[in-house]
Amino acid sequence: MARFFDALSDDHRAFIARQPLFFVATAAAGGRVNLSPKGMDCFRVLGPDRIAYLDVAGSGNETHAHLVADGRITLMFCAFDNPALILRLYGRAVPVLPQDEGWAALRAHFTLLPGTRQIFDMTVESVQTSCGWGAPHMRFERERETLAKYHATHDSALRFAKYAVRTHSIDGLPVRNPTQEPG
Repeated sequence: MARFFDALSDDHRAFIARQPLFFVATAAAGGRVNLSPKGMDCFRVLGPDRIAYLDVAGSGNETHAHLVADGRITLMFCAFDNPALILRLYGRAVPVLPQDEGWAALRAHFTLLPGTRQIFDMTVESVQTSCGWGAPHMRFERERETLAKYHATHDSALRFAKYAVRTHSIDGLPVRNPTQEPG
């Protein structure tokens, strides 16, 4: 049976801390729904109704485009061990880039990863838990190092050149890109 909560509890925080993977879903009117898996040490609970996660540049920037257009976001954490549980966070978020006023305060919560592009700052409006009995049992083996290695071997000039041509989502929505290093 699904249960809803107004904010994150200590039990929710503990569950989130044990999960090596979460999923991010966003959408904008008339466009595709985007669903992305996230790993690495990129998620922080900042309060009972606020979270942030670090975003590393990848193949697209759909979450950014959708949040600028619409603001709605859903995150899902899923236990692949016992006890079975799914936890969803519903709310609204904004992308914060290195050149933005709020960057320094958010950045202080993270160790920057190679290729850091932005931090998503989310206001949690609702928390939902459900049984998770349909999820398989799986074991976490290790993080993939491919993305970090890729970014570690490319300098900032190449990264900014890629940003310069990636100015829209796959549905044509505009995205803002970093204009300075995240450090």
